[in-house]
Amino acid sequence: MMNYLYKILAITFFASLFMACEDEIFPELESADPILVVDAWVTNKPGVQVIKLTRSQTYFDTTLPSGVSGAQVQITDDLGKVYSFDESTNGNYEWVPVGAEVFGEVGRKYELSIQVGGETFTATSAMNRVPVIDSVSFTFEEANAFQDDAYFADFWATDPMGPDDNYWIKAWKNGVLLNKPGEINVAYDAGFSAGGNFDGVTFITPIRRAINPFEVDDQDLLISPYLPGDSVYVEIHSITLQAFNFMNEVRVQTDRPGGFAELFSTPLSNVSTNVINTSGVSKVVGFFNTAAVSTSGRKLEQ
Repeated sequence: MMNYLYKILAITFFASLFMACEDEIFPELESADPILVVDAWVTNKPGVQVIKLTRSQTYFDTTLPSGVSGAQVQITDDLGKVYSFDESTNGNYEWVPVGAEVFGEVGRKYELSIQVGGETFTATSAMNRVPVIDSVSFTFEEANAFQDDAYFADFWATDPMGPDDNYWIKAWKNGVLLNKPGEINVAYDAGFSAGGNFDGVTFITPIRRAINPFEVDDQDLLISPYLPGDSVYVEIHSITLQAFNFMNEVRVQTDRPGGFAELFSTPLSNVSTNVINTSGVSKVVGFFNTAAVSTSGRKLEQ
């Protein structure tokens, strides 16, 4: 009798939870003072490099954050070379190369300094090596229970020998960046993590295939990521281990399950940062990384 009663209580409890999920609620969140947000992902790609400074917003604020003006921003390498970033518009600070100059050099270490509002914020990074992308290929797969006929793209690159290389792989389909939370594609050596033992080998299939947009139709069948005439462009960015951990945290915090599953997911919180306030008490979020970049692309011929 008691077991039967427990079952009834359990069914009633979970039923009430699911029924509650149907109600639309509007929670009131505590307000918090805006804090500095640093977006400083600098690369050795040709062209202007940009560091963006903004202020944090409340959770339900859907407007674009306003830029922080009046800051002094510079990056200094371990040989004393200074890269000055001058303010342009809306919190954007730019370093403009002269001629064929590019930012940075593989193997050098860098320190970011931001002076604003009477405080100084600093962060350090290193420009690590990056493997060459040998090629990009397309593979045709016939329809099955999970998909229609489909074309999949792969990039081919080999992680250099020696452990602890970290990468952020970005992909563009027809010039549009794949930037959904679930499309964040980072690698430790040629695998997912330090324990994978994928040093010095070709990037594993799930990482190579993450350059495909995975979407489904009304019948939950996978739509072909690419069709004849489509193009894919790929970049591998070298990142520090701190940046690798940061990107994984971003993915966890932004790729939310929603609904009932949120009860068992990781609580929302600010992700880690490598930027510190060296002269005051105000908080800061964001990240600084200096990346070497390799690129490749291909069009799926008609």
